Amino acid sequence: MPDIVIAFFALGLLAGLVKSDLKVPPAIYEILSILLMLTLGLKGGMALHGHTQNLVITELLAVIALGFIIPLALYPVLTRLVRIGHTDAISIAAHYGSVSAGTFAVVMAMVEKSGLILRPETTLYLVLLELPAIIVMLWLHRYLSAKKAIETSPKNETQSSVLHEALTSRGVVLLVGGVVIGWLYGPTGLAPLTPVLLGGFKTLLALFLLEMGLVTAKVCLPLPLKQWRLLVFAAVTPFVLAWCGIAVGLWLDLPSGSILVLAALSASASYIAAPAAIRAAIPEANIGLAMLASLGITFPVNVLIGLPLYQHWVMLITA
Repeated sequence: MPDIVIAFFALGLLAGLVKSDLKVPPAIYEILSILLMLTLGLKGGMALHGHTQNLVITELLAVIALGFIIPLALYPVLTRLVRIGHTDAISIAAHYGSVSAGTFAVVMAMVEKSGLILRPETTLYLVLLELPAIIVMLWLHRYLSAKKAIETSPKNETQSSVLHEALTSRGVVLLVGGVVIGWLYGPTGLAPLTPVLLGGFKTLLALFLLEMGLVTAKVCLPLPLKQWRLLVFAAVTPFVLAWCGIAVGLWLDLPSGSILVLAALSASASYIAAPAAIRAAIPEANIGLAMLASLGITFPVNVLIGLPLYQHWVMLITA
């Protein structure tokens, strides 16, 4: 049987497909997403507590490099094979180069349930992979833009605004802040919060995935078959990108749990941080296309099919 949290995603997806009146109030969803990202950061910070002297800089730099390489590699695929415009290709590549906090939460639950070995810094992968893709693709958009658009605002101001947008997004602030707090206070200092946040992590994740199932159904109904190339891209790309994460994990000689997390993150696509950043910086981009691909196709493919398969691959390779 799959992890119990997957059943909640399937329930939300089914409810949306049959057009049930089931809804998660927006305020509740906001609270869930805040608590989920903060809890993920705290868990990572607690794992780092007392282990920062063992951090491997080469490992962290390799993960960051992966965040730059994936969107740049996907951009020509989107323009030439999927045949979408340059602006939307940049937008979608940024979404796929960035990562999904929901997918990360699910794979961490899988790793914990399976008892796989994790390096303390594994939680940092989420933060390290969230920003590079957004930054590099916004830079590419500026590079490809008309000279008149570039000249309307000073280059330095544009760069600083993009960097500020990426670094101060809600997800980044909560994740980084949670990591820092967890690292400083450790399990002992966070003991008063452990029953509510860490003990209730799976409950938060289950309710969050229930809402994600409802949203996925909404995005996919009706299924835009005229965008069949994009749908195929969104369904196939996660399995290719997962192998990129596995290859980097093997090259870095990571333990099986860390390799699985890196594979899952590489295969995922952002539907929180990237849409906010792209919408602000490239208003002409069709965010609906990116959400159709990342949330409508890639997220359920990963959660329902991909993650168990990636775990099987990792276990075979590392056995």
